[in-house]
Amino acid sequence: MNANPTIRRIAIFGSTGSIGTQALEVIAANSDKFSVEILTAHSNHELLCEQALKFNPNMVVIGDEKKYHDVKEALSSTDIKVFAGDKALEEVAGIDCYDLMLAAIVGYAGLRPTLQAIGIGKPVALANKETLVIAGDIVMRRAVENRVPVIPVDSEHSAIFQCLIGEIRNRIEKVILTASGGPFLGRKPNYLVNVKREHALQHPNWNMGAKITIDSATLMNKGLEMIEAKWLFNLRPEQIQVLVHPQSIIHSMVQFEDGSIKAQMGLPDMKLPIQYALSFPKRIPNKFPRYDFKKVNTLTFEEPDIRTFRNLVLATEALNKGGNLPSVMNAANEIAVYAFLRNRINFLDMTDVVEKTMQKIPFIERPTLEEYFDSDGEARNFAADLIQL
Repeated sequence: MNANPTIRRIAIFGSTGSIGTQALEVIAANSDKFSVEILTAHSNHELLCEQALKFNPNMVVIGDEKKYHDVKEALSSTDIKVFAGDKALEEVAGIDCYDLMLAAIVGYAGLRPTLQAIGIGKPVALANKETLVIAGDIVMRRAVENRVPVIPVDSEHSAIFQCLIGEIRNRIEKVILTASGGPFLGRKPNYLVNVKREHALQHPNWNMGAKITIDSATLMNKGLEMIEAKWLFNLRPEQIQVLVHPQSIIHSMVQFEDGSIKAQMGLPDMKLPIQYALSFPKRIPNKFPRYDFKKVNTLTFEEPDIRTFRNLVLATEALNKGGNLPSVMNAANEIAVYAFLRNRINFLDMTDVVEKTMQKIPFIERPTLEEYFDSDGEARNFAADLIQL
């Protein structure tokens, strides 16, 4: 039981990443409303220990078991419980000691802990889009069965979620996911062939982790978001549209069957959707910068260039076909991005790796959870062999 029900106890899975660190800033500014119960990190043990000493959680988990003793030693003067390894991530997620999980682990690794949280009836603030890309049908079905709210943290899905408040009886005609276009908006393949890691990591509007920033540059991020939107909002593929909006002020829109369009707007700052997810259904005050209409320039929109950025075509194929194909696509993309960030392949090679992997791995129309995991492993191995990692 929560000894102080006025304070919401937060479990941050992925506390050292971009979302996790910004969430801790939100919590620090609202210590009368939130406390930190669990912190986890994959390998950044030094930052994890720094966070733990500041926020004094009940427990921490370091994914890299080789760092366990370093963390244990650094926190030896505290009462914080220390665990290590992927299995510990799952087990800690299943302990009834928190009120809300912020699922901010990047990639496939976030799926199992999220399922554990849902299994014990904990609301999930979902920043890990891959969880729904990999096994959205299973995740959302279990959320419904356990009556667990899944509150999106992605700025685009948070925008749609906010637009739908009060509209439960009104049919959606379509949702419009906005994309900044990334650092290479308007560029053609002859330019992109020479793009280096440092260029792709320079996002014009958002401050994000390396993996998401690369996905934004290739438009894979928007493809993953299309699939995430399908599961979050129970949409058909034809109800999901992507528009490039370079200013990143309108974070997404919902068009209803009467033609009315609702949009959620604001400056590009991930702390706002993070705060909204942590405090939902309440809105709480903050000192974030405000968008000033008196200083507004032009807000523009254009169709994405799918000939150049073919990841959006591959993601649309995965969205339409379903089954294990989104899981295969995501796994291949994670391997491709990993290789690109280590200068093992070129920028355009990432799409080729994803496409070849999607063509190779056997399609399963209605996978079980284990078949999703198996497809993920097969896709990773095939993609890694292609790259010769």
